Amino acid sequence: MSYTNSLISETSPYLLQHAHNPVNWLPWGSAAFEKATTENKLVLISIGYSSCHWCHVMEHESFKDESIAQLMNESFICIKVDREERPDVDSVYMHAVQLMTGRGGWPLNCFTLPNAKPIYGGTYFNKVQWQNILKQLAAMYKVERNKCEQYAEELTSGIKQNELIKLEGEKEKFNKKTLEDCVANWKLRLDNVEGGPQKAPKFSLPNNYVFLLRYGFLSNDAELLKHVELTLDKMAMGGIYDQVGGGFARYSTDTDWKVPHFEKMLYDNAQLISLYTEAFSLFKKPLYKKVVEETLEFLNREMRSDEGFYFSALDADSEGEEGKYYTWSKEEILAIIDKNTFVIDDKEKVVELASDYFSLNQNGFWENYQYILLRKESDEAICKKYNLHPDQLNKLIEQLKNVLLQEREKRVKPGLDDKSLTSWNAIMLSALCDAAYFLNRNDLKERAIELAELILEKQFRDNGLLFHSYKNNVSTVRGFLEDYSFVIESFIRLYEITFEDRWLIKSKEMMVYVLENFVNHETCIFYFNANDDDNLIVRKSEVQDNVIPASNSSIAKSLFYLGKHFGETKFTDHAKRLLNYFTEEIIHYGSAYSNWGLLGLHIVFPYHEIVFTGKNAKNLLREFSQSYCTNFTVAGSEKDSRLPLLKGRFLEDKNLIYLCYNNTCSLPVENIQALNFN
Repeated sequence: MSYTNSLISETSPYLLQHAHNPVNWLPWGSAAFEKATTENKLVLISIGYSSCHWCHVMEHESFKDESIAQLMNESFICIKVDREERPDVDSVYMHAVQLMTGRGGWPLNCFTLPNAKPIYGGTYFNKVQWQNILKQLAAMYKVERNKCEQYAEELTSGIKQNELIKLEGEKEKFNKKTLEDCVANWKLRLDNVEGGPQKAPKFSLPNNYVFLLRYGFLSNDAELLKHVELTLDKMAMGGIYDQVGGGFARYSTDTDWKVPHFEKMLYDNAQLISLYTEAFSLFKKPLYKKVVEETLEFLNREMRSDEGFYFSALDADSEGEEGKYYTWSKEEILAIIDKNTFVIDDKEKVVELASDYFSLNQNGFWENYQYILLRKESDEAICKKYNLHPDQLNKLIEQLKNVLLQEREKRVKPGLDDKSLTSWNAIMLSALCDAAYFLNRNDLKERAIELAELILEKQFRDNGLLFHSYKNNVSTVRGFLEDYSFVIESFIRLYEITFEDRWLIKSKEMMVYVLENFVNHETCIFYFNANDDDNLIVRKSEVQDNVIPASNSSIAKSLFYLGKHFGETKFTDHAKRLLNYFTEEIIHYGSAYSNWGLLGLHIVFPYHEIVFTGKNAKNLLREFSQSYCTNFTVAGSEKDSRLPLLKGRFLEDKNLIYLCYNNTCSLPVENIQALNFN
């Protein structure tokens, strides 16, 4: 029997996956809770996302089962939520489940009263467990309603209590020792053999390594820089990186970066592009440049729409098996090599080299006679072993990757989550800007401009409203703080590589809107939802950095940058006040506050404004970008500009560079070599 429920009208791929379940799923909204009140039923809020493996498992075991669906429909109003589409809903009920069980994850299943206050929850339940829970909760609600209501009130109070942030006064607490103590504590948890943290699973957490890279450079900490380089090497050569098609998986299940959870997320790959481009600028490793180029090619090939937006994610599974699309048997690879020609004529040598290069040995062996392609030896070691010139090896590896990719394209592909999220596309916009800047790629600058124009055209409204999700020319879900904060940050970055005033001006306009619609005036911390957004049981603030930086740390950085660009001390003061709230957390939990740490670097180390003016300003910027430098704001113009950092600094017949620090500027110079940061 075929079924269709209310999710059929949604745009989210995750919701549409459940549109033909026998469960009478409803989308999130007031109508669902009104129905629960009218029918006097408990509510099930079931949250997941399209590339979540165990979400698929629970759907197959329980949500597609007619007898289970009957239990759910009889006693519950069932709401299905895409966590990527509604991160605000996910945050509230994830917190509730963590308070109840001590752990969280997806699928997330939380039962609430008709007023949305939670009473029970958990993550994945097998069919028998789920059936028992449904029966027990339905019975309890009938005979012990007062007990349910009392518990829901207590739990909701606990969630609200967590949102209260202690006011610490106005004195500045954050200083250089804060960062020194933070890094000293952090170093105790670093894996200096395989890179990353001393634990599994290992997430790439790019923002962590941007912070450690910059801190290591600014403080001249060779040990820390060595760890960052080790980590980037290990990730780039590990199974977490797609050695054939480019791009990174979400995380490694082990300590060696070998076995990934094979889903690929836009936000990971965008941030890793920024990280590896900056690391390439410092370390000058061809491997890092190659990773960036291949990841950009992957995103352009598999995760970019015809319009120019980027899709959200690729599933870990294909044909019902995790990783099937990405793994190989040795026989498959031998057959592919046998039927193709290569720069080296000796097929036996090609087979032997490919086996060494891609670890078709115990290093890459996974399960069911399948191999995860990964690297253990450097290009230099392979060249020496096989007596090859580097150019010859590069040509051969390119040929091998191309034929493997062509063969892989014939397989059943993982599911694609083809919604485009504004916040994640803004992160990608920043990545394009970083790659354009550090790699001197004008084509990437043009792609960045195209993406920024799309965000303006499709997701903005004249009243300042920004939408969160986009698909099939339809914008849905009012924007959250993460959408505004990441777009502001990316537009500032776009200005810095184009010197087009409009991006900076738009950033300031958006910041004014955010200050009017998101800020908690008692604490100066920002809420995740706007003032007039649909009310949840708790209005939350996102302050802890995770796989994506916290929206509060992002907006704090942009307050600092806009303060510098526009001479707005109220912006920089606001940023500093926000930073001071989290001094203790930064010291003890650096990896969860690394984006705050980046703001801290701006506060405690010398921070410069660098201004390029004249008809050759963009060429001067291009020249400046080829040497690594950090902790600065850049501005420039090839014509007269009224922006505060540029006003009165343009001369028709000269190209000038101004270096400013602590509200004082040195005399302008006419070439990069004359800049003196001391």
